[in-house]
Amino acid sequence: MSRVNPVDAPQAIALAGPTASGKTAGALALAAVIGKRMPVEIISVDSALVYRGMDIGTAKPTAQELACVPHHLIDIRDPLQAYSAAEFVQDATRLIAEIRARGALPLLVGGTMLYFKALFDGIDDMPAADPEVRARIEAQAAEQGWPALHAELARVDPVTAARLAPGDSQRIQRALEVWHVSGQPLSSFHTTKTGANSALPESARALFSLEPDNRAWLHERIAQRFDAMLAGGFIDEVTALRARGDLHPDLPSMRCVGYRQVWEELDFQASRPAGTPLNTAFLRERGIAATRQLAKRQITWLRSMPQRHVLTVGDNLRLSDLAQQLLQAVSPARL
Repeated sequence: MSRVNPVDAPQAIALAGPTASGKTAGALALAAVIGKRMPVEIISVDSALVYRGMDIGTAKPTAQELACVPHHLIDIRDPLQAYSAAEFVQDATRLIAEIRARGALPLLVGGTMLYFKALFDGIDDMPAADPEVRARIEAQAAEQGWPALHAELARVDPVTAARLAPGDSQRIQRALEVWHVSGQPLSSFHTTKTGANSALPESARALFSLEPDNRAWLHERIAQRFDAMLAGGFIDEVTALRARGDLHPDLPSMRCVGYRQVWEELDFQASRPAGTPLNTAFLRERGIAATRQLAKRQITWLRSMPQRHVLTVGDNLRLSDLAQQLLQAVSPARL
């Protein structure tokens, strides 16, 4: 890990950080500063922002923010569709080349660390999904519960199990599926790449990480943002998604933090007598707790990236200062 020191001329700048750390505002501030020297285009590195109709709970940039700088990989999928890390790498690689060809600087911004890792380190040749094996795992989970399957995963792949919550059904399912199909733990695939197949090798990028100097500061921002989502119509947004009739809570889109909690609370309300009010206080508590857990996982991912340049964020940091720190860390000759 390095503090903010000058780095060689990058083909792209990456700005990562945990949820609610200020990535969107920081990216726009940086784009405004760099924009005085060369055009900037933002590539979203966020597995939730790809979905149309999921605006409030994903803290999607506003129309005004999107109009400030060209953005990519936002609203490119229906919530019924999946979007894999491999698809992200393919799309991001193409976009980086196109943006560079236009004489602009690609700015990759987001908190989906798996996407960053896939882009930087290359995609592992993991087994394709096996519907039969997946159905068998889902049936086992329905009978025993996901914590029991998490315990099973800990026996065959302790490395992967250690970084997954017992209720993280999507990732537990995939890890067990890989084990059953290949006979190898998922973690073994993650350690076979050396970066040789990277779409954006270290010499061609500068990775900056927004990391809080005080966890309480981040927790307060998470709470404030979730409250703003609730006030902004988040429950109505999920209600509308449920009303489509073709979505269900096991889809990757509906497993996004916040959406899962609202969906489950709406399910519980529907099981109660007509007129039973939604328990918004309990929903708020669960949503904030889940978002904190997400932030914790993101910070853990970031700390495993030794090539990152840490930018400490907190109460006393202004956006203009953050943009200047980022700018000073990039070789002036490059910009």
